Amino acid sequence: MTLGPTDRVRAVERSSIRYMFDLAEEVGGDLVRLEVGEPDFDTPAHVTEAACDAARSGHTGYTSNAGLPALREAIGDHMARDYGVRVDADEILVTTGGMEALHLAALCTVDPGDDVVFPTPAFPNYWVQARMAEGMPTPVPMPAEDGFALDADRLVDAIGPDTALVLLCSPNNPTGRTFDPDAIRAVVDAAADHDAYVVADEVYLGLAYDRDPEGVAAITGHPEHVLTVNSCSKRYAMTGWRVGWLAGTADIVDQATKIRESTTSCAPSVSQHAALAALTGADDAAAEMYDAFRERRDYVVDRVADIDGLTCPRPEGAFYAFLDPDLPGSSLEMAERLLREYGVVLAPGDGFGEAGAGWLRLSFANGLDRLDAGFDRIERAIDDAR
Repeated sequence: MTLGPTDRVRAVERSSIRYMFDLAEEVGGDLVRLEVGEPDFDTPAHVTEAACDAARSGHTGYTSNAGLPALREAIGDHMARDYGVRVDADEILVTTGGMEALHLAALCTVDPGDDVVFPTPAFPNYWVQARMAEGMPTPVPMPAEDGFALDADRLVDAIGPDTALVLLCSPNNPTGRTFDPDAIRAVVDAAADHDAYVVADEVYLGLAYDRDPEGVAAITGHPEHVLTVNSCSKRYAMTGWRVGWLAGTADIVDQATKIRESTTSCAPSVSQHAALAALTGADDAAAEMYDAFRERRDYVVDRVADIDGLTCPRPEGAFYAFLDPDLPGSSLEMAERLLREYGVVLAPGDGFGEAGAGWLRLSFANGLDRLDAGFDRIERAIDDAR
């Protein structure tokens, strides 16, 4: 399969999630915005100060393509300390957000026509990034009746000789589920048997609520087949700073570094100094954000249980709840009606693949007062539909 210019444009057409965001901007008014996956906290003060100090001190030029050596060391220490994953600094590439890390991982592992396998519902960019690498997106629906838990047998059956890459996101966007370690090990074993790589998308791993967070590379017998992606965006409320990383074998990281020399060159230098402060400085602010998200998760679980006609799998991490509402219409039709008639904005579930059809994603990266108002409006919509 070879993508021409027109095909590449089609591959990045506006998603239904972006459509809802734009529609909410157009409609305006007293909306409860629960569609965006972005922390509602300010970046910790000491991180911002570190960036200001770096700028004032003249650290505003290019860094090495791979990133500041001190930051790469700090990332390695962070991965070992918090997630049990041990990598050397030369096995880490600092990227312009986790998004670039995912893209580079695909470019370095996928040849034209190769399969890129991932469980769904899933982050919509997986489809796009597979196509941009001229691969074949191969979504594998997880069973809704099991709350979209990772069904290793289903995923393993989809992994074959044409598979180059398997993508696992845990805690998961959009379901909030944390995948079982035994299921993860089975998937990595199958990928290794076919000489494929597994990308562990762990941008939400710092927001795991019901079990201790462990990186995929730490729990498998084939860490050499695992490429770890993470960022400062979610845990440290640094989405706009655009600092992430790709960690894996030195040969893959070296190839990714060569590619990004011709794309983004390096992550923003001032942002890298901010990330260094985030990873090495006081963790009080991040801990407070974590506690707030966990409190909101508990509120969401209780509120969903109290609404007749609304269910969701228990979110075990991240800041999403995947809702199954008793409302007529497709995911997009439900989302549009809730926005226009009830003033609450959610992301259509089918934007995360066919497995999400009929579902809606709610982001609880918002205060309890807004969540309360949003659920009131959802409950009213369900009651009115009966």
